Amino acid sequence: MDMTARTILAFRDLSVRYGRTAVVKNVSFDLGRGEVAAIVGESGSGKSQALLAALRLLPPQAVTTGKVQFEGADLLTLPEEPLDAIRGRRIAIVFQEPMSALDPLFSVGSQISAVLRHKAGFPHRAAAARAEDLLALVGLDAPRRRLRAFPHELSGGQRQRIAIAMAIACGPDVLVADEPTTALDVTIAARILDLLRDLKESLGMAMILVSHDLSLVRRYADKIHVMHEGSIVESGRTAALVEAPQHPYTRRLLESVPPARHKLAAPTSPEVLSARDLVVRYRLRGGWFQARHEIKAVDCISLAVREGHTLGVVGESGSGKSTLARAILKLVPARGSIWFAGCDITRLDRAAMRPLRRSMQLVFQDLFSSLSPRLRVGEIVTEGLLVHEPTLSRAARERRAAIALEEVSLDPTLCHRFPHELSGGQRQRVAIARAMILKPRLVVLDEPTSSLDRSVQIEILALLERLQRAHALAYICISHDLSVIRAVADEILVMQAGRVVECGPASDILTHPREAYTRALITAAFPVEGR
Repeated sequence: MDMTARTILAFRDLSVRYGRTAVVKNVSFDLGRGEVAAIVGESGSGKSQALLAALRLLPPQAVTTGKVQFEGADLLTLPEEPLDAIRGRRIAIVFQEPMSALDPLFSVGSQISAVLRHKAGFPHRAAAARAEDLLALVGLDAPRRRLRAFPHELSGGQRQRIAIAMAIACGPDVLVADEPTTALDVTIAARILDLLRDLKESLGMAMILVSHDLSLVRRYADKIHVMHEGSIVESGRTAALVEAPQHPYTRRLLESVPPARHKLAAPTSPEVLSARDLVVRYRLRGGWFQARHEIKAVDCISLAVREGHTLGVVGESGSGKSTLARAILKLVPARGSIWFAGCDITRLDRAAMRPLRRSMQLVFQDLFSSLSPRLRVGEIVTEGLLVHEPTLSRAARERRAAIALEEVSLDPTLCHRFPHELSGGQRQRVAIARAMILKPRLVVLDEPTSSLDRSVQIEILALLERLQRAHALAYICISHDLSVIRAVADEILVMQAGRVVECGPASDILTHPREAYTRALITAAFPVEGR
């Protein structure tokens, strides 16, 4: 294999098959020392499979061919012992979902120390001290206290930093970051990538960034390799590839930004829901020698949404967006007043609220937990009918399910599938169909496109707009991504730490933000546009 002195990792004709299905097809590229290469493509394009194959981390049924050469050694044929000396020490990986990559039974300090002891031969005390240094290096506050924390006690951004600390613990020559910002707030995603860039420069690592978001990684990569259906369809220096993409798929990725909403709803439409001075408080128990304390997850918020309108609620994780939505739907106790369809629902109990529930629907953020894995799609879509129209026959429910699936552009034959047999975009459409089958007046969309590829996001947002126009729906759309909010919202409400930072017409907020926090969200969402 031809390798220059500057090349540290070389892929040659790497292919991966599962039975007769090829998921990676003759992938070839070089990674230079100290270089950042991005592998970009939509879900299912083979990005992660190629890199897991290089480190021999695929399941036994995967058949891998080709060569992956690291400093003269072919990783695909290297005996297990020397390969194990390279993995985790010379080549490290930051996995896509840190919550599943971190062991929930052990503190983060013990997990980092274990890497140092087993891979670098550190004694216990030295490993603990080095773990604290690593947490400081990746920008975690109070690193000594964080050593004792468990993964579930940390935010998504903090868990990602822990995963990075574990990966760089042994000072690797190559760092593979597999979708390191998936489902993170846009501002936190930018910080994570800034952190990786700074670590790469300070430690002299080469890095491979794996992502579905070309607009995000273009700011950090020296070279970009675009993958589609298992093959690299275009490669080049970042500036040249972005300025003059040759392949239609690359152009499609560059254009995959949700368009701004142009046709706004009539401002005289009747008001569907309004809330005044909503407050949600949580009382937290203190530990030893600590008093109980109280946090305001929602702090005196007022809002209104009209028929055919979309109110966009935007803010980082922990800002109180989802709590506000649950308070509006009377799913958590709250102080203040809530009016729906001209009725004061503030003091209605569960029984009195039940008839109104069909008109106030919620599309949940986490599709994996909100769609029962034991139910078929048809049963999931008709769950609400069993509650609100119990006299309907099974045949009638099945007809309604077929109509609902067709309305969200799904084949009615999917009624017999289980959720795990569907793509992410299909699962999102099923969740929307479950809400729409009850013909609601208000739909709360909690992060309706998080973790989806940009092209799929655009399809889902176009579907939501079509349904809104067809049924004069009122939407409350919650997101951490202002590019999504820009595509759907008539009005925007910006939240931080439970409070409203600013609110107003979408065009005013996006073009003339008053607050620094809003400007930071806009810069993170639209870096290329320079807003």
